[in-house]
Amino acid sequence: MIMRRIRNQFFKELEQFQRDRLGVALAFILPVIALLIIGFAIRLEAKNIPLVVRDLDQSTLSRSYIEQLYATNLFVPAEWQGVRFPDAIDRGTAQVQVTIPPGFAADVNAGRTGEVLVVIDGSDVINARVTQLAVDGVTLSAVQRALGEGQLGELEQFAIVAQVRLWFNPGRQESLFIVPGSYGVILAIFPPLLIAIALVREKEQGTILQLYASSLSAVELLLGKSLAYMLVGLGEAVLLFIVGLLLFGVRFIGDPIPLVIGTLIFLFTGVQLGLIIGIFTTTQSAAVQAIGTIKVLTAFLLAGFLFPLNSVPFPFSVASYLVPVRYYIELCRDVFVRGSGWFGTWYLIVAMVLLGIAEFGIAWWGMRRMQLSS
Repeated sequence: MIMRRIRNQFFKELEQFQRDRLGVALAFILPVIALLIIGFAIRLEAKNIPLVVRDLDQSTLSRSYIEQLYATNLFVPAEWQGVRFPDAIDRGTAQVQVTIPPGFAADVNAGRTGEVLVVIDGSDVINARVTQLAVDGVTLSAVQRALGEGQLGELEQFAIVAQVRLWFNPGRQESLFIVPGSYGVILAIFPPLLIAIALVREKEQGTILQLYASSLSAVELLLGKSLAYMLVGLGEAVLLFIVGLLLFGVRFIGDPIPLVIGTLIFLFTGVQLGLIIGIFTTTQSAAVQAIGTIKVLTAFLLAGFLFPLNSVPFPFSVASYLVPVRYYIELCRDVFVRGSGWFGTWYLIVAMVLLGIAEFGIAWWGMRRMQLSS
């Protein structure tokens, strides 16, 4: 009997969803658009940084140093048109300005310190750090070459060479980092948004009173609605995975079963939050604003999508453990990049289960309170 009432509520929600053309478009068109924008627009690797060089030494070593700078494929040449040293930085025509002083090669070959003056635009902190590391690496390489060719070549025996190898993503494809993470961000936003809008619409139209007058309990009502929008969310997930495969070449690595189970649990947690927001808001605009504020901010800032979680300061670092998308993004990146299987993902699923149970309890309390107050 209980299962029949849950099933009836499930099919009722699906029928209402199918009649809402705007809701269907919101469910299946906007997530794909969001994936395309995130997948193609977000780039974390610094490229095409304008660099201007003033070579006052005009030696073979200085020209080799300049060639190595541009050989990193990180910089593009910029023309220096100023009259004072950091003029290109001040005018914004370059983000990096390198000056090689006279006597640079002579100092290096004589065993003295060859100084190169580098000014980096620090207004973009991320590019500034990447640029500094690149310039340091080129400088070390140039000096090592000079020592190998000059009188101090015998010091090469003291050099330390690190053989570095990138694991899991040797080609440094940004799509393997961005796209799996975007799955979590998109699925964290749209299913909760859909169910919150649907619940608030029933409150605005007064049709929810019919549910209160029926024999449905709060648990049966919540489960019926949750299962319907979990199915919609599952359709969104499959669509996103297909688009990610066709356009970005992101495919399963290893066992996909953890992702299947984890996706269902993650959708359950998201739908419960959507129900909570729908219960405690009275207008659709308020529900949309609540979803946008809670889900978007936490998905982008407290889930490790773009920024490493170990850089998040206290107390937000603790709050991030209460964000389900944090665990789902890590699960997606494991299944699509690392492929460690159950051994490396079981705790992520357990964490999402615990959060889902807690959110369902809050939604049940809110729904029960609404039924009693009506």
